Amino acid sequence: MNTQHRLDVTGMISMPLASWRNEPSCQDDLRKLVTSTAQTANKVLAIGRCLELTRTSSRMRQWESLIEVAAIDVAVARMLEPHVDALGILAEAGHDAPDGSTWGVYAAESPAHVLTVCTDGEQTVIDGEKAWCSLAAELTHAIVIAGSDGGSYACTVDLRDPRVQVQPTAWPSVGLQEIPSGSVAFTKAPVAVLGSPNWYLERTAFAWGGIRVAACWFGAAVGLARNAVRRHSKRSNPSSVGQMLIGQLEAEIFSIRSVLAQAAAAADGCDEYSRARAWTLALTVRNIICSGVRRIQHGRGRRRGRSRSSTCR
Repeated sequence: MNTQHRLDVTGMISMPLASWRNEPSCQDDLRKLVTSTAQTANKVLAIGRCLELTRTSSRMRQWESLIEVAAIDVAVARMLEPHVDALGILAEAGHDAPDGSTWGVYAAESPAHVLTVCTDGEQTVIDGEKAWCSLAAELTHAIVIAGSDGGSYACTVDLRDPRVQVQPTAWPSVGLQEIPSGSVAFTKAPVAVLGSPNWYLERTAFAWGGIRVAACWFGAAVGLARNAVRRHSKRSNPSSVGQMLIGQLEAEIFSIRSVLAQAAAAADGCDEYSRARAWTLALTVRNIICSGVRRIQHGRGRRRGRSRSSTCR
């Protein structure tokens, strides 16, 4: 797999007045990467390198890249997204990622699975079990959130350590079956702690990460809309109803692109945003994207003569 060729997928957010109907000029190369049969870790690394997603990438680049990957395969975008998230978290904490490492971020809490951080001699370790650890058997490292009497801590852990064991799970990943998301047991696994207590949740960047996930939803909808436009254009006698529905797709996509452009300006701008202010903006953006994606999916279903329900995940 060629990981040296750089792909430019900019424009979906940075140029919201440009046509979304046309795929980027590098789409064929990107499609080969996204649809390859490479192992998950290799695929994530290859796509990240070709899209130049580094520890210091702007949110604009991150979101635009994930949109175009998700337009091809939303599951692959959701594999790439936590890796990009982790690189940014590490950079904020002043840490580097080992060369060739692939990352997950495991922050969700489950009452039935408790993970604690403590000291064991001169080492900091985590002990217990963490639920919903996506792709834990396929990645090399993760940032996990573990609790203590003083609050929660973000910890980096090597998933290949023998004290880390991926558990069989009966929890079905209904939304994205391609991404196994079971629990992981940690038996005094050594970790490095990032930041102070509760630092992970209190970061302003935590809010921008919420928009990054929503960009994947939007990208999947863009892929559906592009397919609908292609089918419509191939008709020998396109109907006026079909043209009206395409216009509705145009309106929804323009609205979401415009909102993302404003959010990217805030996230990458010089103004300091408090965590509360950033999260208010992120929730607004996520709501607009989720509602718009539902309407795009519904309109695409009507274009095909049937309606489809959907859920943003």
